[in-house]
Amino acid sequence: MSYKNRLVQSLIALCLALPLAWLSAETYASDFPESARQQALNMAAEFPRLHSIMAAHDGDVIIAEAFRGPGLDTPANIKSLSKTVLSAVVGGAVDRGEVRLDQAITDLMPNRIPDNATPGIERITLANLVSMQAGLERTSGRNYGRWVVSNDWVAYALSRPFVDEPGGRMLYSTGSTHLASVALTETTGRSTLALAREYLGEPLGIRIDPWLRDPQGAYFGGNDMVMSPRDLLTFGEMYRQGGRHNGVQVLSERWVNTSWQPNDRSPWTDDAYGYGWFITELAGERVYYGRGFGGQVLYVVPSVELTVVITSDPNPPSPGGRYLRELHQIVAQVLIPAAHHL
Repeated sequence: MSYKNRLVQSLIALCLALPLAWLSAETYASDFPESARQQALNMAAEFPRLHSIMAAHDGDVIIAEAFRGPGLDTPANIKSLSKTVLSAVVGGAVDRGEVRLDQAITDLMPNRIPDNATPGIERITLANLVSMQAGLERTSGRNYGRWVVSNDWVAYALSRPFVDEPGGRMLYSTGSTHLASVALTETTGRSTLALAREYLGEPLGIRIDPWLRDPQGAYFGGNDMVMSPRDLLTFGEMYRQGGRHNGVQVLSERWVNTSWQPNDRSPWTDDAYGYGWFITELAGERVYYGRGFGGQVLYVVPSVELTVVITSDPNPPSPGGRYLRELHQIVAQVLIPAAHHL
């Protein structure tokens, strides 16, 4: 083969390889300080269970790193961060007039109320479910295992005794958010998966795969959804921009603001809780975040135009609250101060 032919073949091979290299590289069209970006990555790399971190400032991706695990574009189990996504699905139904927050669950799903339901459940509203204020004994924590092995998750949750009044204390309970999922399905006649794809997946251009369903076929409300870090970042950015994405109003600004209004406080972290979002303060800024078991976290900090996604190994043993506090420090010590000075 002549030198000329070898040169031509080499150039062709290079041209074919360039698009692949371009697609695999992250570009950062932002004035976010490189020193802060590197510091955040160094802190993240210290956690052996941390899978990935992504962040955007003023709409520009400033961090996109997968240390291990499925990667940035592969759906992974986001555990109870699903509650934040489910809240958005509820918001989509509220925006369209398909449900109201003040509707009683007995009106939303009359065919699913068991004969042994606890007296007084007609006082529980859809709002009470998404704010974790149903008043019923929790089905999370030490009660979770008995609940998920029952043959009817709805009947089990609705037969729990009242330990507070509806609208009273925040009682973190996945049974409450699952009841919200079932209520949506029963009222609209469409699965929670179909609603999530219609209200969020299509307008945001994100992938929402099927996830776990209960014994009666309803999609699990508040746990085990699978989403990629990149799609979670898009979802969080939509909230940061008042429900808008690429000029399209995906959720109403009213719903976003309502979701971020405190209803009560978590007894474990003392952070306030709205509709699917925890509310706290980091580095002097108001921060809204959703979280899932083992270190799946989505942060939105509108005051400094910042959105952050962190995914982690969800398998036990989980370091619990300590690990969450350590993840908070990446946002509080590095990302917020850097964004604040731009």
